[in-house]
Amino acid sequence: MFGQGLKQVQQALGHRADGIQREFSAANDRLGVIGRKLLESEVENREQLVAEQEALRERRAELADEVNLWRDRAKNLMQQPGDNALRIYLKELLEIDDETLRPAVEHVLYLLDASDEELAGLTENRAEAKPLTAAGRLLERARTSYDLRGSDPAPRQQAASEFAGRSGMAQDEQAIAEIEAAGNDPDAIVRELAVLTLIQLHRYRAMRLADLDAAHHSVEQLARLTHPAVVPVLIGVLETPRAGFARSQDSEAPVDSNNDRARLVALKRLIEWHTSEARIAVQSRQFDRDSKISELAVKALEAFPGEWAGRLR
Repeated sequence: MFGQGLKQVQQALGHRADGIQREFSAANDRLGVIGRKLLESEVENREQLVAEQEALRERRAELADEVNLWRDRAKNLMQQPGDNALRIYLKELLEIDDETLRPAVEHVLYLLDASDEELAGLTENRAEAKPLTAAGRLLERARTSYDLRGSDPAPRQQAASEFAGRSGMAQDEQAIAEIEAAGNDPDAIVRELAVLTLIQLHRYRAMRLADLDAAHHSVEQLARLTHPAVVPVLIGVLETPRAGFARSQDSEAPVDSNNDRARLVALKRLIEWHTSEARIAVQSRQFDRDSKISELAVKALEAFPGEWAGRLR
């Protein structure tokens, strides 16, 4: 248990170094682009490019030092001569105040100072723990897996997509409720994974359910979310007219219908998101099959003719 805790701290330190390394590589690539531009005989903004080049060189040197610092921290963790030295070193790591590092460090500090009875209790609790649901296991991974706790959001996005794509998961109301509740978790990483997963679950429902009332409800849920990952999903809803069934006031039995009502909700929210991708999607709907959608698209483009560069609300 103690060795696993130390390994998790080391992984967290390594992931932090990897994130800085990616930033270093991006700066290096940009320097290459600037260097090639400056070789051209006629460059209108030469002074601006030279200033950016100098700033990037300074930043690249800083990032190189930071990468080495975090890699040294990971190496030094496993080289402490005893419990007291390790305890001091871990407390120094806590002073860095890194949200992805803190839980693992605090756990190892607890294990260092725990009594035999407390350690035995941990083992018993783990053995007697109630089996987690599929949603619970996903959220637990967000707390303990450092593939998911790094600065790169791609692994969290992939985990969310894989979970939502599992057979029957998008129809599991209990799982959706459990994921939705995790949106209020005190852990920022858990909250983000919960939101990303919720987006994917509602995307599946909005795009595939034959019950258009349930699909419409999912589009309304997507429209309430404020994470930018929802924008391409709303665009997908808007650009995908489809048929299904819905309940009617005039009949107890479901009747044939379409998803234009949900598409209108998506359009309204995309106008509020006001991103360049949203603008392109709105432009494509000026001649939509649904008159309400086409009229609103035209009005939005007339009201906001310039660049769309950020949320209106």
